[in-house]
Amino acid sequence: MENGKNRLLFKDKPVKVLLAKPGIDGHDRGILVLAKAFRDAGMEVLYAGLLPTPESVVETAVNEDVDVVALSLLNGAHLTVFRKVADIMKSKGIDDIALVGGGTIPDEDKPELEAIGVTGNYGPGTPLSVIIDHVTTRAAEARKKKISR
Repeated sequence: MENGKNRLLFKDKPVKVLLAKPGIDGHDRGILVLAKAFRDAGMEVLYAGLLPTPESVVETAVNEDVDVVALSLLNGAHLTVFRKVADIMKSKGIDDIALVGGGTIPDEDKPELEAIGVTGNYGPGTPLSVIIDHVTTRAAEARKKKISR
């Protein structure tokens, strides 16, 4: 987090992240590991459970005032499902909630995901510290947008 430059953004309110596995994907071990790692890093973690719709993910993110939505899919539907979440957020004018992704995402799909605003796109074996740093950085960007309003 840029050597702590953004620490004041989270002084009174920790990073708040919503973890979600939208679509049809029942593999939850990885996302549960992330939930624990994020909590251990001081984040407030909400878990949307298995199989939420993209619409319910966005609705929960807005209602809970999260900084980051972290999506995970292991079934190969990431382009379709992540795009749906990004499109719903865009249609609602939501630009102060960061969107990050992960799962089994081929390298050739990552530029397309990044172009629609889904960053990170980490896969199995990525060090948790790398994911935590990325989520914290994206949360700081989102929090700055919220504060500037």
